[in-house]
Amino acid sequence: MTAPAAPAASPAILEALAGRRHADGRTPIWFMRQAGRSLPEYRSLRERAGVSMLDACLDPALAAEVTLQPVRRHGVDAAVFFSDIMVPLRLAGVGVRIEPGVGPVMDAPVRTADDVARLTEHRLGEGSGADGRSNAEGVRAIEQAVRLVVRELGSPVAASEPGSTAPGGALSERALAGLAESRGEAGWSPVIGFGGAPFTLAAYLVEGRPSRDHLAARGLMHADPAAWDRLMTWCAELTGAFIALQVRAGASAAQLFDSWAGSLRPADYRKKVAPYSARVLDVAREAVSPTTGARVPLIHFGTGTARILADMRDAGADVVGVDDRTEIAEALDALAGSLTGVGPVQGNLDPALLTAPWEVLGDTVDRAVEEGRRAPGHVLNLGHGVPPTTDPDVLTRVVARAHGSADWERAALAGWDGIA
Repeated sequence: MTAPAAPAASPAILEALAGRRHADGRTPIWFMRQAGRSLPEYRSLRERAGVSMLDACLDPALAAEVTLQPVRRHGVDAAVFFSDIMVPLRLAGVGVRIEPGVGPVMDAPVRTADDVARLTEHRLGEGSGADGRSNAEGVRAIEQAVRLVVRELGSPVAASEPGSTAPGGALSERALAGLAESRGEAGWSPVIGFGGAPFTLAAYLVEGRPSRDHLAARGLMHADPAAWDRLMTWCAELTGAFIALQVRAGASAAQLFDSWAGSLRPADYRKKVAPYSARVLDVAREAVSPTTGARVPLIHFGTGTARILADMRDAGADVVGVDDRTEIAEALDALAGSLTGVGPVQGNLDPALLTAPWEVLGDTVDRAVEEGRRAPGHVLNLGHGVPPTTDPDVLTRVVARAHGSADWERAALAGWDGIA
């Protein structure tokens, strides 16, 4: 399947998400969880700041800097906004914290119809958090952080004005080269916003913390359909508003993460979950990005979702993310059963291979790029997030391989210059 070439002035990743091949043949790439834990400069910044994960997400300058770090270092085709799927819960006044080594923990799990009724009285940006900070201030912090990132990465308008996209502050030549690699011929790099899908949010709310089987959430789904509907509708509206917030601040694409959807039977997913994910995508699709002056492409990603990829597409996704348990060819065959047909895909390098010898990893990147050519559009990514122990220089080399850039591979092999 050969897609028509697009003008080189548009970022390769936006062309791929639209189902078109970039004129220069470049395969765009970004990494889930690229902003954060795998980078020494991130760990150094967090240590200096001395703040919790959720507080870091609500510090505009800090969140913007962390978002930009992997773009400067790796030359990836887009920045993914540094935040967490728990942030909108916090900004709606829900008691939640992220415990190191555990993950999100709720102050009060939502287990009954009365619990759901109390929860759904909360609204994004209303009230204040346990620290006394107004949630409206937190919403403004998200907007400001996205705008700061867009200011450094540029826009179609800024790209046409020489010098207007120069990043603020003193950056090393290596960091400037990373920004240039990311921008490519388009002269600017998009920002990807994101949010957690309703089922994943509901699973955390009901379980109260991470779970292997989500038994309590699945139990509520079947035991009290009315409470489940109310809970899922609230989660959909909340995360839809959170994604739309990022888009209106300047994000040029967005991804809906449904981390736990793979734990469901396909029939339960279609009936009890997909309609609410569709609502998120509907809300997000109404937002217009000032960066592009248009509505943005929406990616739908989950793990263990091979059996429901077509359903995820039919929920309204422009692009479906493929995890590392599913071959791209298998995913395309599954998506052929979608009511809207096969669309662009994203994925799906195995994160475990990041520790393999380069001969193995490099060949795997080549195969993934080649397999992706069967799709109308393909964005290379991992099949899950970057492991925290990953060597950052390996990620940079993967980007160079995907881009087919010998110059950028030499920069990867030379290593990072230590700017923090």
